[in-house]
Amino acid sequence: MLTVNMHDAKSKLSSLVERLEVGQESEVIIARNGTPVARLVPFSAPQRVGAARHLLAGLDIPTTLEGFNAGDAAIAADFEASAGAGLVP
Repeated sequence: MLTVNMHDAKSKLSSLVERLEVGQESEVIIARNGTPVARLVPFSAPQRVGAARHLLAGLDIPTTLEGFNAGDAAIAADFEASAGAGLVP
C-alpha cells in the first residue's frame, strides 16, 4: 500500500494508475496534510457472461425470423380489438 500526498498524486496520476494496472500496487492512499482522504484501487468489471441465459431459458423464444414473426397476426388483432373498445394508450 503506497501513500502519497495530494500534490504528488496530481502530478503523478498516470504513473500511479499504471502501477495499479500492472499489479505493482494493490491500492494507493492519497493524503492531505498527512491525513488519508482517498483510496485509489484498480477497477474490476463484474463478470456478466451468460447472465441472462437462465432468465430466458424457460420463455420458449423463437430462434428463427419466421418463428418470431408468426405471432404478428395475433398481436395485430389484439391492437385492433383494443382500438375498437375505445381504449386509449
